[in-house]
Amino acid sequence: MKILHVTQGYWPAIGGTEILVQRISEEMHRQFGDNVTVFTTNCYSGEAFFAPHLPKMPVGEEKINGVRVRRFAVNSRISWAVRKFQGPAYRWRLPGNQWLRLWAGGPFISGLQKAIEQADYDVAGASSFPLMHMFATLKGAHRSGRPCVLHGGIHPQDQWGFDRPMIYDAICKADAYIANTQYEADYLVQHDVPAQKIIVVGAGVDPEEFTEWTTQAARRVLDIPLDVPLVGFIGQIGGHKGVDTLLRAMPLVWQTIPNAHFLIAGARTLFCDELEQILANWQPEQRQRVILRYNFKAEEKAALFSSLDVFAYPSGYESFGIAFLEAWAARKSVIGCWRGAVPWVVHPGRDGLLTWFQDEHSLAGAIILLLQNPALRAALGEAGYNKVVQRYTWKAIGARFHQVYQTVL
Repeated sequence: MKILHVTQGYWPAIGGTEILVQRISEEMHRQFGDNVTVFTTNCYSGEAFFAPHLPKMPVGEEKINGVRVRRFAVNSRISWAVRKFQGPAYRWRLPGNQWLRLWAGGPFISGLQKAIEQADYDVAGASSFPLMHMFATLKGAHRSGRPCVLHGGIHPQDQWGFDRPMIYDAICKADAYIANTQYEADYLVQHDVPAQKIIVVGAGVDPEEFTEWTTQAARRVLDIPLDVPLVGFIGQIGGHKGVDTLLRAMPLVWQTIPNAHFLIAGARTLFCDELEQILANWQPEQRQRVILRYNFKAEEKAALFSSLDVFAYPSGYESFGIAFLEAWAARKSVIGCWRGAVPWVVHPGRDGLLTWFQDEHSLAGAIILLLQNPALRAALGEAGYNKVVQRYTWKAIGARFHQVYQTVL
């Protein structure tokens, strides 16, 4: 089978969708011998779609682990200009504001739809909304008479991003839609998407990459103190991911557990300037308990998760949350939020804890509870690990995507 994946970023770009598309592409090539091509941008992050000053990768083609990757140039100046007008249009609910939001988010890629029409493939799959390439893929595939599967990663809480009739109209026109959770599937049905068009798949992880590490070995390699309680956030560093809530929660944690340390790891983002300003206003003894790891290498990820006692990921905008799987693969207890799709991934009291979104008191209480109860941490982490092994390996997720593509063909 010849497959075309269209996505906003691909390795070395980092993010949940970027990881998912890379891994399912490689799995379908490895397991089934599929010929997989990826069309993507030359951006390291979605911020570069509207920030012209951010660095970009070279345009062109390369082969990564058997997958052909073609990177297209993004014109970020158009989105940067439109962003000046889309805010007022959205607040005032002016007609056509969903189109302004689409252009403001980007990515503007000249010639993408024509390239999709002319490419050699049997079925196209595109991830993720609300970005412009989703609509280009649907039009390009259908105009050339081939099926298109959309994998949207809907975040209903993000009204600016997803309160757009054009998204649900596109899903209805697609040949199939892959949802990350049943929560997302139910939400789409409420927006008049036929239930028979939706298949729930999810995301994955490679457990074997994490099981080789012990907590102490990971800390030695990463030069993290061996004998301190360690709370960690590993993922996209942004306020919408709950980093701001963690920054408010940790001083509350220190009132009870003063020697606790706080790890923040992920690709550097525009939010990091705000993060560093907050830390600069803390007392020196508090700043000394914070460990920042920007732009860590891929081979360090398993060690970072393994070094933790508690993984805190209080994000308010998740269509799944691969980071939970990565923490579970390292047998770590997790904390998420009662918001979006997270309660469909983390089952509170069984394999993690959930707190209220942007509530630092609730979050601090959960962190303290886990740090003070090693047996509870171990039980939750072990339950999460078992769930990953049974349901959420990349091998299994790649096979499910492959089956969906075979079905639409």
